[in-house]
Amino acid sequence: MNTVITIGRQFGSAGREIGEKVANHFGIKCYDKELLSRAAKESGFCEEMIQNHDERPTNSFLYNLVMDTYSFGYNNSYFVDMPISHKVFLAQFDTIKKIADEGPCVIVGRCADYALAGRDNVVNLFIYGNDEAKTKHVMERYNLSESKAKDMIVKKDKQRQSYYNYYYSKKWGRADSYDLCINSSVLGEDGTVNLIVQYVEDFEKKNG
Repeated sequence: MNTVITIGRQFGSAGREIGEKVANHFGIKCYDKELLSRAAKESGFCEEMIQNHDERPTNSFLYNLVMDTYSFGYNNSYFVDMPISHKVFLAQFDTIKKIADEGPCVIVGRCADYALAGRDNVVNLFIYGNDEAKTKHVMERYNLSESKAKDMIVKKDKQRQSYYNYYYSKKWGRADSYDLCINSSVLGEDGTVNLIVQYVEDFEKKNG
């Protein structure tokens, strides 16, 4: 196997759990929060700082400045004066590239599809779900009332959408931004995993 699988996901769609099961099936690693620990270790930032800025939207900073810094390196004056949120983004960006260079894996969230754009061995997926199923999932996982679960879903998805749309020219959650979008509420976690496994296996045959 040579494929790197990136998974964008709506909050409550079980995207992380699905990613882990796909990784287990293929015998490869799944990176979600684990990516934050590695980014902290490799960048020199404390892990708490990385976590505090993880997939958080930014407001008033020039995208081109971020990309210029990525092109020219961390030692230039742009990076020194850059807001911490952008330094964290660049640290994760670098870590995602390094992880993908090491071999096949599953990477959940964090604009991984953007970091790996242009690579031939990457499959970009997006997992979404029906409101009722997502609400139930969040209520059970976080022990929340229905209203608080719904509020949490809206808040988290707005954060992820703003983060993704800020850094990437593509649009979060839109079908044409990904190779395959799946409603996990239709087939359930295991059914969605089976669909992804089949898709990846066919992708490998076609591109192998």
